[in-house]
Amino acid sequence: MSYSAKYLEEAVRIIGKLDPARIEAMAEGLSQVHAGGGRLFFLGVGGSAANASHAVNDFRKICGMEAYAPTDNVSELTARINDDGWESVFTNWLKGSRLSKKDGVFVFSVGGGNAEKNISGNLVHALKFSKSVGCRIFGIVGRDGGFTAKSAEHCLIVPTVNPETVTPHAEAFQAVLWHLIVSHPKLKANEMKWESIK
Repeated sequence: MSYSAKYLEEAVRIIGKLDPARIEAMAEGLSQVHAGGGRLFFLGVGGSAANASHAVNDFRKICGMEAYAPTDNVSELTARINDDGWESVFTNWLKGSRLSKKDGVFVFSVGGGNAEKNISGNLVHALKFSKSVGCRIFGIVGRDGGFTAKSAEHCLIVPTVNPETVTPHAEAFQAVLWHLIVSHPKLKANEMKWESIK
């Protein structure tokens, strides 16, 4: 079997292991945040930061939901890292955004953060702060989900079918799943361009 065939076969296996009921529950939870006038804050690093930026666009444009990501403003992000440090960058940004219990924090991550292994500590600290505020926490992560899976009310874990391709599948399926969610009837408020052209 070629590498391409194997990779695609893994993607099919991942889809077969995803639980539609958990996705439906996440869509419902996000619709409740929206109905309650809450905002949605996306957190991610690396490729997940790029996904966060794309998701902000989709939730704002397609769902009509107020959404932001700290990684979209590189000036503020780097100033906070320079002055306060990497570990606290997301926490301090959320504080500056006046995160409240009616808002939602949505994490995209491969590992979900792990304080003991010193991996994505900025996500761990941000989630601890989010829980202290009482806001709702969502996540799409890979592997075992790490601290995000332990903290989130709704967390979708992209199943590991091959330990050699955890990162590409986790980041790819973040996009598959959030696109499913923004097109869900519970959240979609505006027609997408190509679907509107007859």
